[in-house]
Formats: sequence, C-alpha cells, structure tokens
Amino acid sequence: MPTNIAEGCGRSTDKEFARFLEISIGSTNETEYLLLLSCDLGFTSEDKLSSLNPKLNLIRQKLIQLRKKLLNNN
Repeated sequence: MPTNIAEGCGRSTDKEFARFLEISIGSTNETEYLLLLSCDLGFTSEDKLSSLNPKLNLIRQKLIQLRKKLLNNN
C-alpha cells in the first residue's frame, strides 16, 4: 500500500495519483484476505486479527476518501 501511494505521489496528475490509490485500496483487500488466511493456518490469533481489522478498514476508508477528493477536483 505505501509504495503505491508513494509512486502515485510522483505522478504528474491527480487522475494518475488516484489510479495508484485505487491499487492501494486493492492491496487493503489482499491484506485482509492474507490476515484471514494467516489466522486459518494458525500463524496468528483471532484476537490479533480482531485488533488489526479495524485499523485496516480505517486505512481503506481514508484511501477511498482521498481518491474521491482527487477525482472530484478534476
């Protein structure tokens, strides 16, 4: 997620940056799945998953709002 955001910051337009934010949003979905899988495989606990999911959802919400703002400015 952060590397896509950083790469998007270096682009020349808000539309291009928004595209990289969209990729970052997709990465939050991948991360959510990987957290579930790691719990299912016994690499982490449900308690840890429960503490991480709200943080991941907040990151996703903030990315979505930033993307909307960028696209609404054009």
